[in-house]
Amino acid sequence: MCKVYNTIGALTYIKKHLLQNKVEGFSSIHELISFQNNYETSRQQVLSNQKTLLMEEKNNLNEGISALEHEIAHDKEVLHQKFRLESETLRQQYDAMAEANKTFVQEFTYSFQALFKLLRIYYIQLFSAVTISRAVRPKVTMLDEKQKRFQYLTSNFEEAVTASGRVALDALDHKKRVIDEINTFIYGAIGEQKVVDELKQLPDDYILINDFSYTFTKGIYSKKDRQYIKSIQIDHLLISPAGIFLIETKNWSRESLKSLSLRSPVEQIKRTNFALFVLLKNSSGFKLGKHHWGERKIPIKNLIVLINNKPKEEFEFVKILTLNELLGYVKFFQPSLSNQEVQEVAEYLVKVKN
Repeated sequence: MCKVYNTIGALTYIKKHLLQNKVEGFSSIHELISFQNNYETSRQQVLSNQKTLLMEEKNNLNEGISALEHEIAHDKEVLHQKFRLESETLRQQYDAMAEANKTFVQEFTYSFQALFKLLRIYYIQLFSAVTISRAVRPKVTMLDEKQKRFQYLTSNFEEAVTASGRVALDALDHKKRVIDEINTFIYGAIGEQKVVDELKQLPDDYILINDFSYTFTKGIYSKKDRQYIKSIQIDHLLISPAGIFLIETKNWSRESLKSLSLRSPVEQIKRTNFALFVLLKNSSGFKLGKHHWGERKIPIKNLIVLINNKPKEEFEFVKILTLNELLGYVKFFQPSLSNQEVQEVAEYLVKVKN
């Protein structure tokens, strides 16, 4: 089986983007797409869950209000009975003192005690209501809060549902926004992974390097483009006995193929081919075996793999293939490198990769 180095570039970018935006809980491209497809259903599920929770809360509030009303009424009645009993007892004691035969000394003492009992009776009559109100105040406050909450839920139920689900909804919206920002990379990753899975079927004298990138210390000048090339990035480099296949993957729809706004992958891959050729030519990291005819070079073939659709036109120096055509095309070419040379070239490219 073909030996593979590195994760596909689109997947690396996706992971980095999700990490930077603090989006967690996804372990595959399939899960990202599933989240996008089920986003509206997930939002409705959040709201449905909140409705269920708030209905339960309303029922609990209703039961709690009824229970508190009974408790408050009971507590008031108990305190009323307590004060009534105390007042009656004090009145009986006062009357008994008033009717009792007393000596002169006892008259003074009884008068003082009777006055105290009389004052206590008046105090109970004046302040028992306040005392009772103060005693049940915590429960009355709790009852008032429950009644207000119950009234709010009754009058503004849908608003309450949205408000209670706001955190969960905001989290969903954030995930959706972040994932939508990398939609192109998601479908690009699907295409790149399909190419990798296809190339893995090649024998072990093929070596695949995914997401190859290189930055030149000094830019190289391209006469054709009339500009300096400072860096290159390649979706896949397949090093094989037949040379190097420089592969760019595009998971484009038929409509995208016709779009004039998308950058031409043909010019892009030819530019990258030139830069890779210069990199290999100037390398001292490997050495090709000599041939009596002269200096050998590594063949570099340009491939653009379109997963499902491709244009009818042919392009100079670049082969356009669908995924189903890829393996047949790669296997078509005759070997020009030994297994040792394939290994040395691959090791060099893995080593210099940024």
